[in-house]
Amino acid sequence: MKFFNKILFLCLWLTVSTNAQTLAEHLTSEMAVNPLALSQQKPRLSWQLVSKGLNVSQTAYQVLVASSEEKLQKNEADIWDSGKVISTKNLQINYSGIPLKSETKYFWKVKVWNQKNKASNWSGPAFFRMAPTAADLNPTWIGAITKANSHLPEGRNFHAVTFKKEKKEAIIKAVDSLARKSIMLRKAFTASKKIKEAVVYISGLGHYALTINNKKIGNSEFAPLWTDYDKTVHYNTYELGAQELQNGENAIGVLLGNGMYNMVAERYAKFFVSFGPPTLFFKMKVLYEDGSQEIIKSDGSWKYSESPITYNSIFGGEDYNANLEQKGWNTAGFKAESWKKVVLQEAPKGKLTSQIAPPITIEKHYGIKEVKTIKPGTFVFNMGQNLSGFPTIKVTGKKGQTVRVWVGEGLNEDGTVGQGRSGKPYYYQYTLKGEGTEEWQPKFSYYGFQYVQIENVNYKDVKNADFPTILDVKSNFIYNSAGEAGMFECSNEIFNKAHELINNAIKSNFQSVFTDCPHREKLGWLEEAHLNGPGLIFNYNLETYIPSLMQNIADAQRENGLIPAVVPEYVVFGGDFTDSPEWGVAGVILPWMYYEYYGDASLLEKYYPVMKKYVDYLTSTSKNHIVSHGLGDWYDYGDHPAGYSKNSPIALSATSHYYYGANLLAKAAKLLNKKDDFSTYETLATAIKNAFNAAFFNAATKQYGTGSQFSNAVPVFMDIVAPQYKTEVMRNLLEDIKNRGYRLTTGDVGNRYLFQALAQNGENEVMYKMHNHYDAPGYGFQIKFGLTTLTEQWDPRKGNSWNHFMMGQIEEWFYQSLAGIVPDAENPGFKHFFIQPEIVGDMTFVKANYKSVYGTIASAWEKKEGKVILEVVIPANTTATVKLPVPKNAVITVNGKSLKRLKLDLNTDKKGEKSSFTLGSGTYKIMCTL
Repeated sequence: MKFFNKILFLCLWLTVSTNAQTLAEHLTSEMAVNPLALSQQKPRLSWQLVSKGLNVSQTAYQVLVASSEEKLQKNEADIWDSGKVISTKNLQINYSGIPLKSETKYFWKVKVWNQKNKASNWSGPAFFRMAPTAADLNPTWIGAITKANSHLPEGRNFHAVTFKKEKKEAIIKAVDSLARKSIMLRKAFTASKKIKEAVVYISGLGHYALTINNKKIGNSEFAPLWTDYDKTVHYNTYELGAQELQNGENAIGVLLGNGMYNMVAERYAKFFVSFGPPTLFFKMKVLYEDGSQEIIKSDGSWKYSESPITYNSIFGGEDYNANLEQKGWNTAGFKAESWKKVVLQEAPKGKLTSQIAPPITIEKHYGIKEVKTIKPGTFVFNMGQNLSGFPTIKVTGKKGQTVRVWVGEGLNEDGTVGQGRSGKPYYYQYTLKGEGTEEWQPKFSYYGFQYVQIENVNYKDVKNADFPTILDVKSNFIYNSAGEAGMFECSNEIFNKAHELINNAIKSNFQSVFTDCPHREKLGWLEEAHLNGPGLIFNYNLETYIPSLMQNIADAQRENGLIPAVVPEYVVFGGDFTDSPEWGVAGVILPWMYYEYYGDASLLEKYYPVMKKYVDYLTSTSKNHIVSHGLGDWYDYGDHPAGYSKNSPIALSATSHYYYGANLLAKAAKLLNKKDDFSTYETLATAIKNAFNAAFFNAATKQYGTGSQFSNAVPVFMDIVAPQYKTEVMRNLLEDIKNRGYRLTTGDVGNRYLFQALAQNGENEVMYKMHNHYDAPGYGFQIKFGLTTLTEQWDPRKGNSWNHFMMGQIEEWFYQSLAGIVPDAENPGFKHFFIQPEIVGDMTFVKANYKSVYGTIASAWEKKEGKVILEVVIPANTTATVKLPVPKNAVITVNGKSLKRLKLDLNTDKKGEKSSFTLGSGTYKIMCTL
């Protein structure tokens, strides 16, 4: 196998001694690499150990923190020298030096001692910068019009889909047009001395594009990330140097758009909500070589002008008139006499907070795959990949000619781009300035699309003097830049393609929040985050993203404890679409899941009150410990229309999640040493379990609820079923699956519980049969249909969105069952874990890796010629128990040596079907002869 060629720092087969050099790498502060605005006064420092040796562990460490990189290089730790600390811990080490100053940059490094008490070299340098205090920021917000003069609507009950046309038009007409327009703001300043560095703090709402001396600062799209602006407002931080700033005059230019902050516009709109007109906070601290400093802030000295973006809506599209461009508007020396003075605006109500989650960026580009002529002058470009983003067009033509660009994920019967399922009308429009080749892409609007339709244009050999000519089209795939954490591949092409479909859908919806779809809603429905949670974590680096999501959940929580189904809650849907336990319980599950996978209890500590308040809310809605409201197993599969749970009782679903939340809360209370709460919620969880079994379990038939797959799988997964009945409940579950030709009947909520009830109870062959086919319901049907992203319904023809990841729960099975990378609940964060792959069906190989907080874990197995070959990578400072799917009489060697020679204790399960032993860190090749 060539598996290890795909792992970054593991390229060759290694069998080296334990005396190999150990190094500390991948240094992080509060789980982030070189963060620019930490608010924690005692930030937690972490690192990974890298070694080519076997059984490598840390026995001690030393951390140095200095005020400059030069001092750090000389080992002058003027801020903190931890000294040699005897500890195996390399994650979340609390800073314990002198008090840290706001807006100050610190440099740090670490060395470690291994199990032989041999010291490593010092690591490379890392840094963190402390965030400004609220007093340091002292924000002034500026723009073109005040909120009071804008006449924008107040409230969050404007569900635009239900509005009549006249009502929409009346709301829009009442708003001052300046309050919805994109504006350019500029400020010139003179640097009379040599600049050492500058730091910018900026929040432009809804979204901004920052340039200094006509150079884009940062690589963000749609910054800052979305929040409930009445509770939290993000700002971004940038470090600048000589390449951005210059001696003499400099010019700051900021372009503002509406985003989710100001969603009142024509064309398609899912809802109307406004927190105010576009607004800017800006602060730049310039440090000079002589030690002096200068502050440039947003204030009344700035000027603004309307931008060439004549229309921008996150839901409706964007228009741009190149004839309105003002060349050099963001450069020094520009004459801005015609520009207007800004007004000082009302500040957003939310707390101004440093954005900790990674930004949205353009991650991939796709060119034209196929072109079809619909009618003379109208072309449809197939870009080959459904995605979230926007197109880039290259065009040439006469001044004043316009190009209208429609985008969509599907086509109508006549071959034109269809938006009937995804929200219409949505389009982009570009007006040419007539100066050679012109290239343009939107700034403040994105959509889900695969196809691009352009009307009244020439393309290639088509020549019409009245039309501009399209030279090229490109689609830009935008998603969160957190980075990928995992890789999965196997011998089964359905599973490979499903993995690809699911992850393209995840990426499309991996935006400021995990959205449901990138077009018609763009809303953060919470169930997706926890039901797909393990798969999301295996695939993406969510260490700084989940904390941001939890802050949004905390902001959305009502006074009575209710966590709404959509976060941020830009529109109040009401009823079960606001209050469904399967959605709200994400506020309890996510902090615990974060602890399990990252070994970090900080979210449990910070959001414990949120967790407790939500469980108490569910208690207030219960009757005799039964909760009866919500959506249930949303979109469960059957002949019925998709929507509310039809196969299974809604009360069964709601109560099971009530129990799940109470049980996790009790575990959190125990972990945090909240003894009284632990007693209270452990008792509550037991009472809920008893009530659930009394209400929904039929002791005669050994069935729960309606006997549906969801009804029986949920109590098995959540450990609600009494031990003496578990075998019979599982038998009933399996019988139902087999009677349906190994097809599922669960929905958005139930899929995970069904999949994991099977996987965790040794029924992986059933899982294989359930998914190894090309019928609906199944991932294979989507592949056969020719899709490139996972859709909202198993049969895409019946659903609206073709870009949903809510049914992607099989990712957890790919990584944990097929590859066998399983966390150990007793040792969170993969300090110890299991490698226990399942060999199912006719599969001949599986390979996967996962970048854990300790380092890359890899598992690759191959079955051939009566042998099972397993290649494993275990990060330094961790251990793993390898559970092999081979009987105890199999001949097993590790790196060519017998277990006896290696003094490894071999254990077998009760049936004698699986063999296990524990390994320390290193790279291993395990051969099993059957």
